[in-house]
Amino acid sequence: MSYPDTALPVSLDREAGRPLAVQLADALRTAAASGHLRGGDRLPSTRALADRLGVSRTVTSAAYEQLHAEGWISGRHGSGTYVTTSPPAERPSDRPVPGETAEPARLLDLTPGVPWADGLDRAAWRRAWRAAADGDPVYRENRAGLLAYRAAIAEHLLRHRGLPAGTESVLATGGTTAAVFELAGAVLKKGDRVAVEEPGYQRAVQAFKRAGLVVVGVPVDGEGLRPDAVPAGVRAVYCSPAHQYPMGSRMSASRRVELVERARAENMLLIEDDYDGELRFDVAPLPLLAALAPDVVAHLGTTSKILTPTLGAGWMVAPPQVAAAVLDYRDGTGTRPSPAGQRILVELARHGDLGRHLRKLRRELSERRSMLSAALAAAKVPVLGDDAGAHLVVPRASPAAEAELLRAAERHGIRLDGLARHFAGKPTAYGVAIGYAGCSREGLHGALDTLVSLLR
Repeated sequence: MSYPDTALPVSLDREAGRPLAVQLADALRTAAASGHLRGGDRLPSTRALADRLGVSRTVTSAAYEQLHAEGWISGRHGSGTYVTTSPPAERPSDRPVPGETAEPARLLDLTPGVPWADGLDRAAWRRAWRAAADGDPVYRENRAGLLAYRAAIAEHLLRHRGLPAGTESVLATGGTTAAVFELAGAVLKKGDRVAVEEPGYQRAVQAFKRAGLVVVGVPVDGEGLRPDAVPAGVRAVYCSPAHQYPMGSRMSASRRVELVERARAENMLLIEDDYDGELRFDVAPLPLLAALAPDVVAHLGTTSKILTPTLGAGWMVAPPQVAAAVLDYRDGTGTRPSPAGQRILVELARHGDLGRHLRKLRRELSERRSMLSAALAAAKVPVLGDDAGAHLVVPRASPAAEAELLRAAERHGIRLDGLARHFAGKPTAYGVAIGYAGCSREGLHGALDTLVSLLR
C-alpha cells in the first residue's frame, strides 16, 4: 500500500523490499535534484512528516539524518529543517557538440571500453565526492599529482597488480591516452618510429601520429605481440601484454622476456598499457612488464575501466629519467592532471570502497562473460580472448562479413564494434568485439537470443 504525501512528492511502499527510510530519503533527494524542492525550502518536522505519511518518527528521522549527512538538508536552531541545494538553472542540452555523433537511444550498446558504472555504490560515491570537497582548494600546481593519490595508487598496484612501486615512483595522469600524449611529447622526438600492436588501441596510435611520430604496426596472435616482428630502430613499443586490446590474448612469459631483452639491447622504451589488468577471472592477475623490467618500462593504468571516466584519473610508473622528462614537459607546457578526480579516488580507497567495488566488479563481469560465452558455445560460435576483461571477440572471414554483421546487429537494435577499425594499417583480421559491461545484466540477457542468431 502506498502513502502519498499531499505537499511533497513522496510515495512509500510497505510491500517493497527497500526500507521505508531509504525510500523517503531517495524521494526527497530526487525532489531536490529535480527542482521540485529548492534551496531554502523549509521541510516539515520529522514528527509532522511521520504523521502525514502514516509511519513512525524513526523512519523520518533516519531519512533526514541520511540527507543531512549527504548535505542535502540542514537544521536551523529554533527554525526548522531546510533544503540546502538547488538544481541547475536549466537542463543540459541533449544536442551533440560539433563533430560528435548523437547516440541512437534505441540501440543496446555492446561495444567494448565502457565500464560497469551502474555497479558503483551510490552512497559511497556521494560520500567520496563530499569528503573530497571538504579539503582545502589547491593553491599551487602539483605536477606529479597529489601525494595522497600517489600513495593510494602505490598501494593499489601492490595489492591488485603485484607491482612494488613506492609513492615517489608514481605519477598521476589524466588516463592512459593522456599519458601516451605526454610520453610522445616528453621522451620521443618527431620522426621517431614507434611500434604498436596490430590490431590495437587507435587512440594511442593517433596520439603518436599527432606528435609527429612514425607508427609501425606489429602483428599479434594468441600469445600477444610478436617481439620478433618488431623492426629494428624503433624508439618505443606500445603494447597491452596482460590483455591485448582488442583481441584479448595475453603475452606469454617467453615473449615478455624476449621483448625486455630487445628493449635493453636496443635502447627501446616499452609502454605498457594495463587498461584492465585487475579484471582477470581464470587466474590471478598476470605479472606486469614493469615488475620484470622497471628500467625500460613505462607502466600506464586508468580508473576509466574499473570505475568511471568521470574521474579522468590515471597513473604512470616509469624509469626515473622518463618520469623526470614528463615532469619537465608539464612544467614547460603548463599542463597537469586535474586533482579533482584524484581526490575522489583517495576517498574511495580510504574507506575501502575501491577494494569492495573491484571484488564486486570481478564477480559481476565473470558471471556476465560466463553467460555470454555459454550461449555462444552452445551455438558453436567461436570466441577469441582470455577469460578476462569486459569484452570478447567473435571472428569473421572477410571485411564484407564483418560489415554485414554490424549492419544486421544495428537493425536488431544492438550496437557492436568491428575489428577492422582497430588497425593502423591494412586490416588482416575481421570480426566483432562484444562488450558486456556497459549495459545492464537484464539488457545483456535479453539480447542473447538475437546475438546468437546473428553470430551463428
